[in-house]
Amino acid sequence: MSYSGLVGVRNVFKKLTTPIEELDRVRRREGCSLVGATPIDEVQPRTVDRVAGEVSSVRIVPRAGAPSLEVSIDDGHGRATAIFFGRKHLAGLAPGRTVIFEGRVQQAAHRVILYNPAYELR
Repeated sequence: MSYSGLVGVRNVFKKLTTPIEELDRVRRREGCSLVGATPIDEVQPRTVDRVAGEVSSVRIVPRAGAPSLEVSIDDGHGRATAIFFGRKHLAGLAPGRTVIFEGRVQQAAHRVILYNPAYELR
């Protein structure tokens, strides 16, 4: 067997033995770098930044008598939450969907938060 054939077998074996969670994490990391977004674990508070990831949860939270939509994303490096005030729904934002958020980054209780960011669905 040639060296290239051995490398091919090794790659197939590695994919078969790697946990699915790790493969998903690698896929999300690659997707983040393809769109030119900053990895979530590298964003700095009080700066305008662009983060991308896969939507992991969408929930409605009442704040000061009005609803707010919280959308959490995961890019394989970390998690971020976008909060849209006065919204109960945004078309296309559903778990499993890839999205890019751009806005001012805040950190509260070790969470990365973006308030009312611009967003782009992928």
